[in-house]
Amino acid sequence: MFKMPYKNIVRWQKNDDGSTAVEFALIGIPFILMVIGIIEMALMFATQSLLESSTAEAAREIRTGAVQQGGGESLFQDVLCEYADVFINCDGLQYQIVSVDSFQDAADFPDAEFDEEGDLENQGFDAGGVSDVVMIRIAYKYAIKTPMMQLMLTNNSDGNRILLSTVVLQTEPYEFEEE
Repeated sequence: MFKMPYKNIVRWQKNDDGSTAVEFALIGIPFILMVIGIIEMALMFATQSLLESSTAEAAREIRTGAVQQGGGESLFQDVLCEYADVFINCDGLQYQIVSVDSFQDAADFPDAEFDEEGDLENQGFDAGGVSDVVMIRIAYKYAIKTPMMQLMLTNNSDGNRILLSTVVLQTEPYEFEEE
């Protein structure tokens, strides 16, 4: 039977060569995953903020009557895409613009509904008229880039996160220009 001398055991226990590498292996991988997750969340929040601001800019065109006085849906899309183009693919934007009778009706309006692919149902464009209350919903499917974060951040079946921006406004008492 092999006997290890007592001195070798003590020397082996006090030897700390490679302990830093072992500590880094245990701590490094979770740290890197955490940093990647923070970056993913920051990109997602930046995209949501950009969606909110581009919705507000496009809603302004409805509020002032520019859309109703001849700009139409194409003006709304152009303004929306102009501001959203930094992080957001404009082809992925979906919207629902509905004229309602009052702000209370807008509050009681059904929540946004999405189909199995995460597309906004009941898309439509009714910008209303003078002094009308208009509800504007813009939806965007944000593609989550890191597979591990998809498990935590998706809110539909295709691995994307649906971002939604809603603005309710009353149009100004603009006057139609006669042509």
